[in-house]
Amino acid sequence: MLKHDVIIVGGGLAGCRAALEIKRTQPNLDVALVAKTHPIRSHSVAAQGGMAATLNNVDPEDTWEAHAFDTVKGSDYLADQDAVEILTREAPDVVIELEHMGVLFSRLPDGRIAQRAFGGHSHRRTCYAADKTGHAILHELVNNLRRYGVCVYDEWYVMQLILEDAQAKGVVMFNIRDTTLQVVQAKAVMFATGGYGRVFNTTSNDYASTGDGLAMAAVAGLPLADMEFVQFHPTGLYPVGVLISEAVRGEGAYLINAPGDRFMANYAPKQMELAPRDITSRAITLEIRAGRGINLDGSAGGPFVYLDLRHMGKEQIMSRVPFCWEEAHRLVGIDAVYQPIPVRPTGHYSMGGIPVNTDGQVRSSAEGLVAGFFAAGECACVSVHGANRLGSNSLLECVVYGRRTGAAIAQYVLDKKFPEIDEQSYLKAAQGEIKALLEQSGTIRINQLRQNLQDCMSQYCGVFRTQELMGVGLQELKQLQQQLPQIYLDDKDKCWNTEVIEALELRNLTVVGEVILSSALNRQESRGAHSREDYPQRDDANFLKHTLAYYSAAGVELQYKPVSITLFEPQERKY
Repeated sequence: MLKHDVIIVGGGLAGCRAALEIKRTQPNLDVALVAKTHPIRSHSVAAQGGMAATLNNVDPEDTWEAHAFDTVKGSDYLADQDAVEILTREAPDVVIELEHMGVLFSRLPDGRIAQRAFGGHSHRRTCYAADKTGHAILHELVNNLRRYGVCVYDEWYVMQLILEDAQAKGVVMFNIRDTTLQVVQAKAVMFATGGYGRVFNTTSNDYASTGDGLAMAAVAGLPLADMEFVQFHPTGLYPVGVLISEAVRGEGAYLINAPGDRFMANYAPKQMELAPRDITSRAITLEIRAGRGINLDGSAGGPFVYLDLRHMGKEQIMSRVPFCWEEAHRLVGIDAVYQPIPVRPTGHYSMGGIPVNTDGQVRSSAEGLVAGFFAAGECACVSVHGANRLGSNSLLECVVYGRRTGAAIAQYVLDKKFPEIDEQSYLKAAQGEIKALLEQSGTIRINQLRQNLQDCMSQYCGVFRTQELMGVGLQELKQLQQQLPQIYLDDKDKCWNTEVIEALELRNLTVVGEVILSSALNRQESRGAHSREDYPQRDDANFLKHTLAYYSAAGVELQYKPVSITLFEPQERKY
């Protein structure tokens, strides 16, 4: 049995930053990080636009309080304001810290870090590295893992969280290369496993974003918080779904419909294209519904609108957003210097996740905490985003709460002994699960069932929702779950068997999908990214609270937790 003082699951920004903080704080601790891809290939590397911080390099009037207010207003007042205060107060410090690690932020002519406008922010506060900010940050963090001696298990898939007596004791993991299994015993376990975009059929997320950490926590009997709040990014490249960063609109691009109008004037006249993502996604969807979308031949009535950069000029496009130009050119043959880019909303981000306190310790209920279990990043819900995340706050959350959670873990494990684990029982169960997958003789291919699940979630729980739609979706999803034992695997090899991983990921996606639908059905209001056509108003009297959803084979049980309101009283949200 492998032993480490701390095991971190997930190689993206939150996991890497936590690992570094633990080793910086307590160099003698044995810290291991396990990821199903190489850490450099974690989805954080795809984050484009930047991270928000009140450095005052461009706007001397900006304050952390203004950043906090924008974040809380953007969240439709569901964010926990104590957590938002930590996020926004610590933001400048973590940006400078990253710079000192070697992150190459874009610069102003005088050498200071550049800052651009971003949706929902009242000041120009988003620090960036062209449109490859996640890439720039993650590379430096991964380089520092080596420097500090963090043990990295790359291309290992974690199958199970070992949770006994309300204490996390380790994980069971599967070597993708040769199908060997290992139990890892640890004094503390941290999940930094990212999101679940692959539960939808059109998403900006990579193929690894299958909600594994969320599903493992749910199956272990822990709640998931606010899973009904799914962010659809307004500008997914049509038809492939990959992201055209908000940085493009931050640099001045227009959204235009078939008649050529900048239609955001009808939805958010002050912020225009830089309205929050939920508002912009709904606006695009409504334009398409109204027949003002565009077809590939340029005629009206199609499934997308245009993102128009042409007025920005070649020099600005190629210096500020070169990756977005490259993506459009490579994937759909559009030269954005001369042609508008076809875009429509795409599944992007999870505001909900594993509920944690501001030290990253996982909650077992509204009041209880799980000993030895921590989480940070997109898989966690400390609730700095509430019902809708502002662009450039997600990288910030990963780094601020990755660092903070790492510091809390370093203190937590100091006086702890290794917990007792019955290694053989866990190994035997995992071996049985893998054997059953390889041997089951079904008639359904994994890809077919996964596609049906993704279509179900996109059709019944998308940008707009109703009781009737989601009810049908939940029934359809349950039928799809019943087909899991009918899948079959062509690949029976013990070397690099990716079909086994895909089968395990598919199970996790069905768990996550059921929790999303069940949570959304019960929230009978519209708030942030959760837009109910049958309940179009926000209902603070009944729903100014966090959902806690407990998964089981019998169904999803819902409880609720109060929102922390410390700085700003809820008010109407206008842009």
